[in-house]
Amino acid sequence: MSGAVNGTGKTNGVHSASTNGHQHPEDLKIAIIGQSNFAAEVLEVLLEREHMVVGVFTIADKGSREDVLATTARQHRIPVFKFPAWRRKGVPIPEVLEQYRSVGANLNVLPFCSQFIPMEVIDGASFGSICYHPSLLPLHRGASAISWTLINGDERAGFSIFWADDGLDTGPVLLQKQCPVYGDDTLDSLYKRFLYPEGVTSMAEAVDMIAAGTAPKIPQTEIGASYDPALFREENQYVNLNQSAVAVFNFIRGLDSVPGALAIVETESGTEVPVRLFGASLCARRSFANAKQIQFKGTTEPAYVCKEGIFITGTDGRLVKVKRLKRGNKVIQASQWFEQANAKPAAPLELTEKELESDAILRGIWKAILKVEIEPETDFFACGAGSMDVVRLVEEVKDTLEVPISNETLFMAPTYGEFMQEVVLRLRSGNDSVGVGANIGYDFRHVVLKANRREIVVPTQMFVGGRFVDAEGGKTLPIVNPTTEQPICEVAAASKGDVDEAVKSADEAFKTVWTNVSARERGQMMFRLAELMEQHKEELATIESIDSGAVYTLALKTHVGMSIDAWRYYAGWADKIEGTTIPVSPARPNHVLTFTKREPIGVCALITPWNYPLMMLSWKMAACIAAGNTVVIKPAQVCPMTALKFAELTVRAGFPPGVINVVTGTGSLAGQALADHPLVRKLGFTGSTPIGKRIMASCAESNIKKCSMELGGKSPLVIFADCDLEKAVRLGMSAVFFNKGENCIAAGRLFVEDRVHDEFVRKVVKGIRTMKIGDPLDRATAHGPQNHLAHLQKLQEYCTVGVKEGATLVCGGKRVPHLKGLFFEPTVFTDVEDHMYIAQEESFGPIMVISKFHSSDFEALVARANNTEYGLASGVFTKDIQKALLFAEKVEAGTVFINTYNKTDVAAPFGGFKQSGFGKDLGKEALNEYLKTKCVTVEY
Repeated sequence: MSGAVNGTGKTNGVHSASTNGHQHPEDLKIAIIGQSNFAAEVLEVLLEREHMVVGVFTIADKGSREDVLATTARQHRIPVFKFPAWRRKGVPIPEVLEQYRSVGANLNVLPFCSQFIPMEVIDGASFGSICYHPSLLPLHRGASAISWTLINGDERAGFSIFWADDGLDTGPVLLQKQCPVYGDDTLDSLYKRFLYPEGVTSMAEAVDMIAAGTAPKIPQTEIGASYDPALFREENQYVNLNQSAVAVFNFIRGLDSVPGALAIVETESGTEVPVRLFGASLCARRSFANAKQIQFKGTTEPAYVCKEGIFITGTDGRLVKVKRLKRGNKVIQASQWFEQANAKPAAPLELTEKELESDAILRGIWKAILKVEIEPETDFFACGAGSMDVVRLVEEVKDTLEVPISNETLFMAPTYGEFMQEVVLRLRSGNDSVGVGANIGYDFRHVVLKANRREIVVPTQMFVGGRFVDAEGGKTLPIVNPTTEQPICEVAAASKGDVDEAVKSADEAFKTVWTNVSARERGQMMFRLAELMEQHKEELATIESIDSGAVYTLALKTHVGMSIDAWRYYAGWADKIEGTTIPVSPARPNHVLTFTKREPIGVCALITPWNYPLMMLSWKMAACIAAGNTVVIKPAQVCPMTALKFAELTVRAGFPPGVINVVTGTGSLAGQALADHPLVRKLGFTGSTPIGKRIMASCAESNIKKCSMELGGKSPLVIFADCDLEKAVRLGMSAVFFNKGENCIAAGRLFVEDRVHDEFVRKVVKGIRTMKIGDPLDRATAHGPQNHLAHLQKLQEYCTVGVKEGATLVCGGKRVPHLKGLFFEPTVFTDVEDHMYIAQEESFGPIMVISKFHSSDFEALVARANNTEYGLASGVFTKDIQKALLFAEKVEAGTVFINTYNKTDVAAPFGGFKQSGFGKDLGKEALNEYLKTKCVTVEY
C-alpha cells in the first residue's frame, strides 16, 4: 500500500524525451524502474502482451529480503539491477549509469518509483519515460496524492500516466482515468478498488499506445494545480481536531491504513501519549451517559470512549467515531483505551516441551518471511513486511500448527513474543490439562464439582460480552442437587439491567465483529466447539446428572451426544444458506433480475427448559449461530450449570465476545425482560403452553418480534393387537419413562386395543419392577430423581386427581419411600376415560395413562387421539401398513412414530401443531426460524 502512496515518478529535473525518427515503435526495448507488487504486476502484464523488457531496476535488498519486482523479473530471466541510489551528492553515479545503459532500453516505464532518477537516464531512452501517478494531474502533485484526494474531500479520484519532464509530476499527460470517491472510501479501499487494478492495466495500455505510435502528450495546465506536503514526514501526519467533523474524518481516512493519523492523548497524570487513529466514520449525535471522557491535546471539544469506540466532537458539534488506535507498535480497539492503558503486561508463558516445538516452527516461519534473526521484540511490520507477508504468515500458521488465527491477530500482536503467546494460548484451547480460566484471559467465580471420579470447574456468574460477570447487586439463586436435595452452589440472578447489557452486547457484536466472520469461518468455529464438547463430554454429562438429575448414561448418549451432533450438523449448514433467482414478468422492453437473499435476523433470545438443559440449548442455538445471528440465552432457573460450562467452551473455541451470552435467573424477571426487549428480533422458547402464551403477547407488544414455540404435549400412542407386543411394551415404557418422564414428546396417553390390554399392562408392571431407581451417576441406574421439588409435588397432586376421578392406579403414584432425593415411582393408570383430567393434561413425569379401544371403529380412535389441544408427537404400533399410514395421515401431530418411539435425529425437523406451538427445531427447516428473506429486483 505504501508503494502507491509514495510512488510519484520523481525525476529531479528531467524533461520529456522526443521520439527518434530512425526507430519504429514496434522496436520497443523497455526498462522497468521501480518496486513493489504494483511494478511486478505491470511487468507481468507487459510480458503477457509480448513487449520486450530488457532490464529491471529496483531498490537494494532490505537485509536478505529482495523486492518482489526483482523476484518476478528473475523468474522470467530478465536482468535485474539493484541500486541503493542513482545519485551521490546530487550527481549521477557513473557505474549506475553504465549498468543502465548496458541493457539498451529505449523506453523507461516507472510504474512505482520512490527513488530520484537522474535526467541522464530519462534522456537515455529515445522513446521517453512514462510515470504512473495516483491523482488526476495537475491536482495533488507530490508523493501523497491519494491521501490528499481524501483529505481535501474530492468527489473524484483517479490516476495519470504522464511523460517525465524537468518538474515534479508536471510532464505532459499520456492518459488519465477516474472514479468516484464514496463516503466510506479510505486510502486502502481506493487503492484496492481502482487505483491498483486499473493502474496496472492502464500502464500496459500506455505502452501499447507508444508501440502503435498513438500516444498523446497533453500539456498540463497550471489551473487547479497543487503540490501537497509529503505525508511520510511525521510532522505532516498530525490531525487538526479544531475543525469540522467532516474535515477530521477526511484526514483520518486519508491516512488509513498507512501511516495513520497522529494525535496526542493527555492522560489524567499529565502524560502525553501519541496515538494513531484508524477506522473513522461520521456519526449522528448520541447519548454518552455511560461513556468515559478522554482528552486530546490541542482541542477543547469533548471526546468520549464507549463500547462503539472513541467519539471526537468537531467544531460544528458533529461526531467522528474512531474504531481502532495504534499505541506504540500495537493496534487496539479504541473502546478498550482505558482497559489497555491500565493493563499490566502479560507474564511470559511457561512452555511445555510440545509448545517449545511449536515455538521453533513458528520462529522458522517468521524467519523465512522476514529474512532476519527472530527475537521476542522482533516487529513484523518494522522489518518491512507487507500485506502479502501477512497473508502468508497467517496461512502458514494455520496449515502447520492448525491454530485458528486471522490478520487481526497479527495486527494486535505485531512482535514475535506477543504473537507467539497468542498462538500458544489458542493451541491450548483444546487441552484438557488447562487450568481454571486459562485461555479466557480473566478469572471467574466458580464451583468445583467433585463427582464421578472427577473435579469439574463450573462458572457461577453470567456470561456477557465474552466475560463472566456478577449480576447487578450481586444477586444470586440457589441451585440444588435433586439426588441429595443439598445445595450445589449459588449462581447469578440477572436483573432487567443485566439482560439489557447482554442484549446490547449481542447487538454490538452482530453489527461489528460477527459480520466480519465469513459463513465458512463461522462453521469452522462451530466444528471447533463441537470438538471441545466431545473432549469434555464426560464432564458435561456429569454436570447434567448433578444439576438436573439425568441418568449419567442417558446424559452421555442423549443430553450431550445429541448436543454435539447438533453443533456438527449446523456447522455444515453455515456456508450453504442460499437465496434463489425468480423469473418475473417485466414490462417490455425492460429486463429484470429478481433474486432473494437469506439473511440473519439479528439478536435472538432463547429461553430453554429444565428437562434437557444442554440439548435444548444446542438444538436452538446451533441453528441460530449457523444462520449468522448473535444470541442471549436464559437457561432454566433450576439447572443452568451446563449452559455456563458451555459458555466457557465457546471462548476456547474462539467465538468473539458478545456473539453468545448467557443470563441466569428467573423466568418472570430475566425471561420476561428478553421477551420485552426492543433489540431482540427473534425469540425461541421451549416450555409450558401458558407461559408460551404470555411470551407471545410480550413479543407482539414489544416490537412484533418473530417467535417460535415448542410447548406442552399430550402425545397419543396407539397399540394395535396385531403388533409385536414385546417391542410395543419395551418402547411403550420408554415412550413414558424415558428421562424420568421429563420429556416433551413423552407418550401422554396410551390407547391399547382391548384384546391385548391386560397382557400389555402385566408386562409393563413386570418391567417396572426390574428398573433400578437411584443415584443417576450409578451406571446401573435406569430411573433418576425428578428435576426439582415443586415438580415432584405436582406429580403427587396429579396422581391424587387421577384416583379421585376414578382411574385405576395399578402401581406407583407416590414418592419412593426410604430413599433420599426427589425420586418418584414409575406409575401406571388404567381405566382412564377421555373426560378425566389425567387424560387431558400433561404430567411431564413417569406416569403411564392407559385407555382401551376396540378396533372396529378406526375413525373414532383417531378422533380420541386428536381430542386434545396439543399436537406435538404421536405413535402407532401395528403390522398393518395401511392402518399405520392412515393414522400418520389423520393424526394432528408434528411428529409421528410408527413401530418405534423417541427416535429423533438432528437432521429431522421437530415441532408441534395446535397449542403445542409452531416453528421447528432441528433439520434444515430450523434455519428458517433464524433467517429473514430479502427480495432484490434489478432493472437493466
